[in-house]
Amino acid sequence: MEASQLAAYFKKKQLEAGCDEAGRGCLAGPVVAAAVILPPEFSHPWLNDSKMLTEKKREALRPIIEKEAIAWAVAYIDHAQIDEINILNASILAMHEAVNQLHTQPEFLLIDGNRFKPHAVPHMCFVKGDSRFRSIAAASILAKTHRDAYMDALHTDFPHYNWQQNKGYPTIQHRKAIETVGFSPFHRMTFTVKSVIQTSLEFE
Repeated sequence: MEASQLAAYFKKKQLEAGCDEAGRGCLAGPVVAAAVILPPEFSHPWLNDSKMLTEKKREALRPIIEKEAIAWAVAYIDHAQIDEINILNASILAMHEAVNQLHTQPEFLLIDGNRFKPHAVPHMCFVKGDSRFRSIAAASILAKTHRDAYMDALHTDFPHYNWQQNKGYPTIQHRKAIETVGFSPFHRMTFTVKSVIQTSLEFE
C-alpha cells in the first residue's frame, strides 16, 4: 500500500484491526496471532509492545483489552503445520485466521513487521508497529499471553523442557533438555531446531 493510501486511511478514520504474532522464534509449540479492533478512545498507560512489558503487566492488560475491544480474536497454527509450510507462512496464516474470526470485520489492517500476504481487507505493514499503533500493541499482548498460557499448560506434561519459564524459546536449558531427553511431540522438526541443537555447546 502506498503512502497516499495510508494517508487516506487516516483521513477517513476507517475501522482498523491491529495484527501481531508470538512464538515465531520458538523451537516448540504453535505460532499464535491476534487481531484487535480497539475503540477510538481506548487508552492505557501500560499499552505498548508486549516485549517491553513485564509478564505481570501483560497479564493485567489481557482482560482489559478483551473486555474493552470492539472485537478481538486469537488463532493458533501448530508445530506440524509450521513444519509443513514454514514459520513465515504459518505466521501470516495465523494472522489471516485471527482476522477472519473477528465478529466485526475491519476496514483496514495494521500489520506488525514487513511481510504479509494480501487479505480481502486492505493492509499495510509497519516495522516495530507494536510500539507505534495501539491496536497492534494490543494484538501483541493478546498473542503473547495466549501463547504463554498454552505453553504453561504443556509444561505440566513435559516439565524437563521448562516451558513454563522459556515458553519454547531456544534457551540453553531448553536446548540441553532436547539433547538429553530428545524431542517432544510438540517440537518443530525443522532445520532451525536441528541447527540450534548442533551448535548449542557454543553458547555454554
